Amino acid sequence: MGWMSQPAGEEASEGISKKVWAIALLLLFASAINYMDRQTLAASSVRVTAEFQMTEEQYGRVEAIFANTFAIGSLFFGILVDSISVRWLYPAALLAWSLTGFATGWVEDYQQLLWCRGTLGFFEAAHWPCALKTTQLLLQARGRALGNSVLQSGTSIGAILTPIVMWWIMVQMGLSWRIGFQGVGLVGLVWIAAWLSITRTADFQSPSSPSDSLGVQNDTGRGGNSLWNELTDPILVRRFFVILVAVSMINTSWQLVRAWLPKVLQNQVGYTETQTLWFNSLWFACTDIGCIGSGFLAYWLAKRGWSVKGSRVSVFALCALATASLAFFPWIQRQPLVMPLVFLISGAGLLGVFPLYYSFSQDISRHRMGLVTGLAGAMGWMISSRFQVLFGRWADLDGSYSRGMVMAALLPLVAMMAFAWFWPDEDSEVSKERSSDG
Repeated sequence: MGWMSQPAGEEASEGISKKVWAIALLLLFASAINYMDRQTLAASSVRVTAEFQMTEEQYGRVEAIFANTFAIGSLFFGILVDSISVRWLYPAALLAWSLTGFATGWVEDYQQLLWCRGTLGFFEAAHWPCALKTTQLLLQARGRALGNSVLQSGTSIGAILTPIVMWWIMVQMGLSWRIGFQGVGLVGLVWIAAWLSITRTADFQSPSSPSDSLGVQNDTGRGGNSLWNELTDPILVRRFFVILVAVSMINTSWQLVRAWLPKVLQNQVGYTETQTLWFNSLWFACTDIGCIGSGFLAYWLAKRGWSVKGSRVSVFALCALATASLAFFPWIQRQPLVMPLVFLISGAGLLGVFPLYYSFSQDISRHRMGLVTGLAGAMGWMISSRFQVLFGRWADLDGSYSRGMVMAALLPLVAMMAFAWFWPDEDSEVSKERSSDG
């Protein structure tokens, strides 16, 4: 998989150590827990909306406050992870979001739900800066798309399990939706114990070798690695603005479909609650296939001589086109075979773009990976929060979710064009560096 360094005490010649694999699995499970805490609301959204007598716009505001505090948390933890070891920061944040998820099971009205979702969003934001900082330290450039796809696939595992768990609790057992929040909130305690027992602070030290090829700026690059030099480097600035555009588009698209899919299926397509929860689980399974598949395909192309950018952009375009198929939803929503197939295909493409985006973002700065991730995450979530409210407002006005679904389907195409047209080619960057050094 192209691992660049081993934890302390391991020799590179021994290959991938058991500890490295253990850390990778812990990252995957952290992603799963993150999404179980998050997706519990979507799985029970119809019941929660009815119990608290919420409009669709109010439900959109619940998703929006999560997005807004996630944006704040992304910046906060992004800065923090560059100065505090992820061995301690990661479990502390996971404990906080697990306890918040548990507390959501006790809310009594709409306002309390807003408070809990806002707090959850802030602490859940720590997951990606911590996880991506870890994979950046362990992976070479051409292997990051594959490694990040494993990390990202954990979100689908959590999302696959959540509808099934909620179906068992609400339908089979006839219990309140609140039990799901409390049960999922307790799962994080197991992960924390495993993380602290397996990892050591030395496992997350920066490697002494310079940057691996094509992308991450090293200590001996143009002018060193001071913040000022990076802020004034035209290539880094160009990359960063592309990242901001891309994350705004793909995160908005993903969060809209993820949050509103159960409502779309029940309230517009006509699925029962049981059909909705099981299809939702199947949909997330397909997103996981797309996530793993996109990372593997980009890695396979790079291994066969494609440039790093070329392999990533090509696979990104394939995924964006798959997502765009959901734009036909208004015309196929009553087609019993076509509609589910389009949802599954678009879901695979929708999550498939994320490992590629993460790989691009990790090529900006090794020394300020957390800051880059935090700023980009904050931008992406701030934009998506506005669209959550707009989606709900359109649903109230139209009595339909179609307009919002079409919008969500087309946004990844904008991100694809940003990477294809404006992300610098690695060959041109190398030649510029050589000419400046000469």
